[in-house]
Amino acid sequence: MNGSRIAAVGHYQPAKVLTNEDLAGMVDTSDEWIRSRVGITTRHIAGPDEPVDELAAHAAAKALAAAGLAPGDIDLVLVATSTAIDRSPNMAARVAARLGVPQPAAMDINVVCAGFTHALATADHTVRAGAATRALVIGADKMSEVTDWSDRTTCVLVGDGAGAAVVEAARPGEDAGIGPVLWGSVPEMGHAVRIEGTPPRFAQEGQSVYRWATTQLPPIARRACERAGLAPEDLAAVVLHQANLRIIEPLATKIGAVNAVVARDVTESGNTSAASIPLAFSKLVEQGQISTGDPVLLFGFGGNLSYAGQVVRCP
Repeated sequence: MNGSRIAAVGHYQPAKVLTNEDLAGMVDTSDEWIRSRVGITTRHIAGPDEPVDELAAHAAAKALAAAGLAPGDIDLVLVATSTAIDRSPNMAARVAARLGVPQPAAMDINVVCAGFTHALATADHTVRAGAATRALVIGADKMSEVTDWSDRTTCVLVGDGAGAAVVEAARPGEDAGIGPVLWGSVPEMGHAVRIEGTPPRFAQEGQSVYRWATTQLPPIARRACERAGLAPEDLAAVVLHQANLRIIEPLATKIGAVNAVVARDVTESGNTSAASIPLAFSKLVEQGQISTGDPVLLFGFGGNLSYAGQVVRCP
């Protein structure tokens, strides 16, 4: 087999928009303070009647429609999320039920902010092995549900949303559209990003994460390009986990992707954890900023101090 490819992508965000001015009325902060420190201006917030699996199902339905496929064409559903409050049924099974996918393998993958790129690699490996023919790979998180809205260091960061991709075998004679993954973690520093407690609450050691992301990750991201047989300057786009503009911009510069569009969806969506990469990627496709076949680096990092990246071809 020649490998797998992304056939289509889709994304979804709740209708409610929370601005920096709104937050200034809730905690001791300001629009200027938030913009200067994290680069975020707005974020979308799901209501109490919009669970994670609903966000995921909306994004997945759009990806299916874009691929011209029906739910019955899917035999694997993977949902990357760290905000599934219930333990069972998992989000993947709930999404499959919402969409009417018959008898799929259905698994959740919790690698927090790097969840989507881990899930994409898992789908690629599964299709290559012949254990699935087509997969729905979804990143979906409802960060608003695990946020302390009185803590200005975290509540200014988060947003809710979902992004999805349809993964299938590459066509005969076609090169692989999903490159080899480079993944790993620094488990001894896993405490730097946490969603813990009852009820669960998001907390992080921002300076530790910033130093790790901007100093340790650039050579790892460049190695992901090497595994795909490309130099960073060959990339058409770079889609990093949308954590913070002050992390995204220096990291993109240090990778050396001088000709690439750099996704900056964090400014209008906030940090949506596992949703951030597919959400930003889908928007680049929708807006025509990248074209079919363009090489794009997807690189997730964050919780557990895990990372995973691969070069994919734009659907």
